[in-house]
Amino acid sequence: MRTGSGRAGDPPAAGQQAEPAISSPFATTRWAGWHGDLAAWLDRLGWLRTLSDWLTGVLGPARERYQDNPVLELLHGGRWVGHPLHPALSDLPVGLWSGVVVLDVADRDPGPRRGVDAAGVLSAAGILAGAAAALTGLTDWTVSDDQDRRVGLFHGLLNTAALGLQCASLGSRVAGHRGTARALGAASLTVTAAAGYLGGHLVFTKGVMVNRVAWATGPRRWTRAMQEADLPDDSPAAVEAEGRQIMLYRHRGRLYAIDNVCSHAGGLLSRGPVADLTVTCPLHGSRFALADGCVRRGPASQPQPVLPTRIRNGWIEVRGSQPAPRRPASGRTPP
Repeated sequence: MRTGSGRAGDPPAAGQQAEPAISSPFATTRWAGWHGDLAAWLDRLGWLRTLSDWLTGVLGPARERYQDNPVLELLHGGRWVGHPLHPALSDLPVGLWSGVVVLDVADRDPGPRRGVDAAGVLSAAGILAGAAAALTGLTDWTVSDDQDRRVGLFHGLLNTAALGLQCASLGSRVAGHRGTARALGAASLTVTAAAGYLGGHLVFTKGVMVNRVAWATGPRRWTRAMQEADLPDDSPAAVEAEGRQIMLYRHRGRLYAIDNVCSHAGGLLSRGPVADLTVTCPLHGSRFALADGCVRRGPASQPQPVLPTRIRNGWIEVRGSQPAPRRPASGRTPP
């Protein structure tokens, strides 16, 4: 009798035992999606929501009042740097405090002694860098929304705890309590790693502070967007062409087309006010020039893509910046 020829799902023949199913806990959805469950759990914490709402009520009006201040824009990084400053600054305390732990492990003279050694110098430098990272992170936090804001707040609280532990470690080191300093330094790095994980979740999973229009290229050919008669002067209009959201605007007979999705956080620019051919995002107040898409005011760091326009047979047509390549003539091959 032949064996092994049955199809999957057939019941076992008489006298044969069914083979046990092979399962692995690491292949289950429960294990694979634990990071999403963690973010959802954090978002349900009542005290975190309360603290987030309170801080928003305090810091939100202050940000709006001083949004035109160049110092605030520098804290974001924004158009002055080309991307947010916080991610780069946050790498410094991680590296410096990792060096502290390495030096402590390599120290062959663990006896008590007062003063600041090499590990203490790294600890102090990391504290200064951590304070700068906290300031820029708080600035970026004020222009986040919803669950991202609450998870970001917990990320900031962990980093604040790590900074406090590192300050206590440095104080113990100066006082000569090196064993206590080592334990506090290791605890600080551990908390920092946990905070860094949440920061990675916000950037790589949720796309916080990344360019929302980095891959916007189409439509590849001239495409009808709306009838010319339906676009009044000095009134933004939202249209869609081959899946791309576009804002149209006409001023004194000249047409402007700009990507409708704000590069900073995905707000719809067509819902914001336009003044002096500059549109303001209704979410966080970023401003973009309609003529070339450049950033006139942060927190956005990347310009908005602009699209060529034309009027054909009563229709406003738009096209992406890169037209589709011409097809070779029939029967001929390109050189």
